[in-house]
Amino acid sequence: MIHTPRHARAGIGLLVLSLVFAMPVWARQAYLVGQGDVLKVAVWSQPELSGEFTVDVTGGILLPLIGAVKAAGLPVEQIERDIRDRLADGYVVSPQVSISVAQFKSQRVFVIGEVKLPGVVPLTGALTLVEALTRVGSLTEMAGGDLVVIRPADGQAVNGPVLASDSGARELLRVDVRLLQSKGPTSNILLKDGDTVVVPRAEVVYVIGQVNAPGAFTYERDMSVLQVISKANGVNDVGTTKRLKILRIVDGKRTEVKASLGDKLQPGDTVVVASRWF
Repeated sequence: MIHTPRHARAGIGLLVLSLVFAMPVWARQAYLVGQGDVLKVAVWSQPELSGEFTVDVTGGILLPLIGAVKAAGLPVEQIERDIRDRLADGYVVSPQVSISVAQFKSQRVFVIGEVKLPGVVPLTGALTLVEALTRVGSLTEMAGGDLVVIRPADGQAVNGPVLASDSGARELLRVDVRLLQSKGPTSNILLKDGDTVVVPRAEVVYVIGQVNAPGAFTYERDMSVLQVISKANGVNDVGTTKRLKILRIVDGKRTEVKASLGDKLQPGDTVVVASRWF
């Protein structure tokens, strides 16, 4: 059984309360309409001019009286102004126009890896890293401590998750879940269309020998021998910390390293706690 720190599993739930209500100003930027989005247009007292309209392949919507209206790449406020001005030009006296996005279909981000509901998250306005994670449930018990955000190359058509090895893709952010908790909005970046959030599986280290709870434990950055022995509930009555060893795979070969309590571990290491000499 792998022992996973509770903060790694519960961290996202705590983030919601602390971050969603402390949203930075930049996270309120206007959503840019795209092809496939469905816009709900309401013209006050003019039901024949109102309705839901899909942004077509030309990037526009087709309205009664005024015809094609550019929409793709624009915020709804600008589309409203355009429709209002054109209706006022000989069609409707002092038109009152309101637009909302009825269906978000043009933009999306992908969340993959160790989350409960991996998949596509529609980009419904300003979407932050924490919000995207809350929409896919929570981290699984096998989630590692780091999150990675990968952004596709500029202008690249994205039909699925983007990998760091893809041409032109770049790692936008790598952040420790604990850092995301402690620094809040500073690390809670705004995601863009086509981004992929990767939650890798946790790497593990092992403790065997004379400890109270030997087994596999989730590797944490800068973890020491002392820390992993503590996670194994310490040395038992016949164990000693005087003759510690680390078994480590180097270039495909198993090596044995003498260790002290302060030594740093690497993923996959096995700490061996020997018996005391009586």
